[in-house]
Amino acid sequence: MTDTLLDVRDLQVEFNTEDGVVAAVNGVSFSVRQGETLAIVGESGSGKSVSALSVMGLIEKPGRIANGAITFEGRSLTSMSERDYRKLRGGDLAMIFQDPLSSLNPAFRVGDQIAEALLTHTYESKKAARRQAAVLLDLVGIPQAGDRARDYPHQFSGGMRQRAMIAMAIANKPKLLIADEPTTALDVTIQAQVLEVLRKAQRDTDAAMLLITHDLGVVAGMADRVVVMYAGRIVEEGALDELFYAPRHPYTLGLLTSLPRLDSDRREPLRTIPGTPPSVLNLPPGCALAPRCAFVQDHCRVERPELEPVGPATHRSACFRSAELPALSGAMTDAPS
Repeated sequence: MTDTLLDVRDLQVEFNTEDGVVAAVNGVSFSVRQGETLAIVGESGSGKSVSALSVMGLIEKPGRIANGAITFEGRSLTSMSERDYRKLRGGDLAMIFQDPLSSLNPAFRVGDQIAEALLTHTYESKKAARRQAAVLLDLVGIPQAGDRARDYPHQFSGGMRQRAMIAMAIANKPKLLIADEPTTALDVTIQAQVLEVLRKAQRDTDAAMLLITHDLGVVAGMADRVVVMYAGRIVEEGALDELFYAPRHPYTLGLLTSLPRLDSDRREPLRTIPGTPPSVLNLPPGCALAPRCAFVQDHCRVERPELEPVGPATHRSACFRSAELPALSGAMTDAPS
């Protein structure tokens, strides 16, 4: 595909632990096209953030990329030197991290940290970089940006720190913006404001986006395509409408049916996916979802389904019963014991 910006093929990321080798990401493949937003969705421990950190070249020991290839604009990232990677990060490839307080240096003014990102890649004058830092803070909706640029991170609210991180990420007009849980720990009103800032920033820079989240509400408002991960693997992927209106994997269906609905009886308890995700150190044989699945059959417990087309060319699912799922979903019940 000629407009593919990022291509990840058969990615496997392992971590050496005292209990053995953990495959946090196991055989994951996806691509991001120019200008589109791809969301990677899943519960904690599904491997979505590790996949994003792999793209950024930020997997630290005891972790390592054990297999696979990552290319960006046709350049191999998996074989790129750290020196070249540093030139790429913060330039064409930028990331908004989950916790802005730990990502911003508490000892430096916010404006100076944004200016440093500009000086690293595009600006030569410190004065000009500081002026542009204030412009960027204004762009992401920080009031009195020129004055607030001289503040330290602890003087910003959580929502303002996240806006500052967005300003820093878009400073050099990246071609790919990775947002890892950008609204975690923010209240609903601030979440909506931050997401609107993120949408505007993406439009202004014409960047593609890789959005990492567990929140399907965020996905609905932001994504063009969706990848659903469970226990280190992709279990379903497709266009936004395909997954939201015609899910073909029980895990995707479970995530969707657990969302609150405005037309539901308030007294009716929210549905949940029973059980907990398995440890990637000790995955069950067969399908990893089998112990929690309402539609499990005997062969699901011993054989792992492959990710295969289930409709339009972009829609794929890793479930033996994907063809039956639309008919079965109306009778969804708790998983058997």
